[in-house]
Amino acid sequence: MPLGADATSAQPADEVLRSLQHRRIEALCQQFQLHSFSTEWAALAQQAVEREFSHADFLEQLLLSEDRARQEQQSPTLLHLSGLPAVKTVEQYDFTFASGAPQSQILELAELTFIEHKENVLLLGPSGVGKTHLASALAHRAIMAGISTKFISASDLILQLVDAQLQGRLPQYYSRVVEQPKLLVIDEIGYLPFGREEANLFFSVIAKRYEQGSVVLTSSLPFSQWSTTFADDSKLTTVLLDRLLHHAHTVQISGQSYRLKDQLESGEVVPRAAASPR
Repeated sequence: MPLGADATSAQPADEVLRSLQHRRIEALCQQFQLHSFSTEWAALAQQAVEREFSHADFLEQLLLSEDRARQEQQSPTLLHLSGLPAVKTVEQYDFTFASGAPQSQILELAELTFIEHKENVLLLGPSGVGKTHLASALAHRAIMAGISTKFISASDLILQLVDAQLQGRLPQYYSRVVEQPKLLVIDEIGYLPFGREEANLFFSVIAKRYEQGSVVLTSSLPFSQWSTTFADDSKLTTVLLDRLLHHAHTVQISGQSYRLKDQLESGEVVPRAAASPR
C-alpha cells in the first residue's frame, strides 16, 4: 500500500458500502430511540438469511425484540408505582394444598385477556385461602407485561378518597388513581364496613371504571352480605354489583386456610388427625 493511502481503500467496495449502511442504520436507531433495534438488528438479519425468513418475518422479530426490551425497562417503574406490597406469582401458589381453588380458571385469567376486554375479576372465599396472593399475582403478571396497575386495599382506598374530598382534590385523585391504571386491584372488600358517604365514594370508583378498565376485587363475604359493608344500603349494593358483574369472572375459592400451610410444614401447628387423643 502506498505511504499515506487511506486504509479503507484496501477494503472491497461492497464491504465499505455495507459499513456505511450500518452506520446510517445505527444513527437512525439512535434518532428514533430504537435501542433494541440498534443492538439486535444485525444478528436477527443474519438469522433471517440462515433460516430464509421473509422480510415480514424479519421485521416482526425485530419489532418483538424492541417490545420486549421496552417492557423490561418499563416494568421496574410500573412495579414501583403500583403500590404492590409484595411480589407474588401464580407459580408460587400451591394448588395441591389449596385444593378448593379452581386452577384452570385461575391459569386462564393469568393470560390477562380479561384486561384487554376490560372485564373484572372477583376472588371470593373465606379468610386465608389465598385471595390476596392471587390478586397480587395477577397484578404482578400485568406489570411484567407492561400494563399500568394500581394495587390498594379497600380501607386505604376509602381513606384516600375521603382525604382527597376534604382537600378538594377528588377529581385529580379519580384521574390519577382510579381512571389512569389499566388494572385496578382492590383488596379485602368487607374487612371494614363503610359509612354512607364512604359507600357512595366507593360506588363512584366502580362507576368510573365500568367498561373503561378492569378491576380485581377480593372479599371474604358472599354477595348476599355485601350490603352490610355498604352502609346497609341494599339499593346501592345492587347497583354496584350490577356494574361489577356485568363483565366479570367470579372465582369462588374454598378450603383450608392457606396461611396454615407454612405452620403445618414447620410443625408449629399439628394437624387435627395427628394430634394426640385426650
